[in-house]
Amino acid sequence: MLTTSGRINEYTHEGLVFDVLDQGPLDGPVVLLLHGFPERASSWSAVMSILNDAGFRTIAPDQRGYSPCARPRRRRDYRVDTLVDDVVELIETIGRPVHLTGHDWGAMVAWVTAGRRPDLVSSLTAFSVPHPGSFLTAMLTSKQILHSWYFAFFQLPILPEKWMARPGRRAEKWYENSGMSTDDLERTRTDIVEYGALPFSVNWYRGMPFSNPGIGRLRITVPTSMVWSDGDTFIARSAIEGTQRFVDAAYTLTVLPGISHWIPTQASRVAAAAILTNAELAVTQSSGAESSA
Repeated sequence: MLTTSGRINEYTHEGLVFDVLDQGPLDGPVVLLLHGFPERASSWSAVMSILNDAGFRTIAPDQRGYSPCARPRRRRDYRVDTLVDDVVELIETIGRPVHLTGHDWGAMVAWVTAGRRPDLVSSLTAFSVPHPGSFLTAMLTSKQILHSWYFAFFQLPILPEKWMARPGRRAEKWYENSGMSTDDLERTRTDIVEYGALPFSVNWYRGMPFSNPGIGRLRITVPTSMVWSDGDTFIARSAIEGTQRFVDAAYTLTVLPGISHWIPTQASRVAAAAILTNAELAVTQSSGAESSA
């Protein structure tokens, strides 16, 4: 829904209402930021501020399961295909192609959105999570499956969210071991657990069996930047290294030393710089293609 100021504070898809953070100059190029698990749009706050100062408009939704009025209960309502449809609806509401950016689960959705609707995407910047085809290959051929043990645990009903909601218990220790800071942990408690989003956000994992397996074969045809940190305990480098073979466009891999999985909050300046560099590349290539035509 457009406000009188021209901002998008919320939008509707399939009868669900999604909350949106819309900041920066209205006439600036749009960077659409998709959060991961267990986070909300607020995880991009520092990155958004830097991009706004650089003249970019930033739009970050609380995605399905996170927005209070967008919390269906069925597992199949969280399959990747549906999560992508939510993003497509938002881009069409914006009314022009965006520089699509995602972290963690948001990166997975961004990859599939860019693969299916390149007409809506000017550039793609993915943090931490690689192309789904590369990830699936690594699950079968490397130790990635050991890093992803919780995928199976999260398929269980009720138990995972109860385990994760208990303060001071093993779940918080798991987060700490993954590199979450004290501020990150506190934000997870307030933005996810106390906000009531946890049971629905876990459904992103439970919806995976219902997702189209063809997402692993999607080709990416827009300028792409993959940013991974060597302190990531969830994603092994083997999963990252296969990503380039799915990209039929300019591709950049940036490895951040000494940074954990939580790049947007812990390396916000580097994250913003990667988005800006990729966006500038996309503009340059677009201008060159127009000149040739």
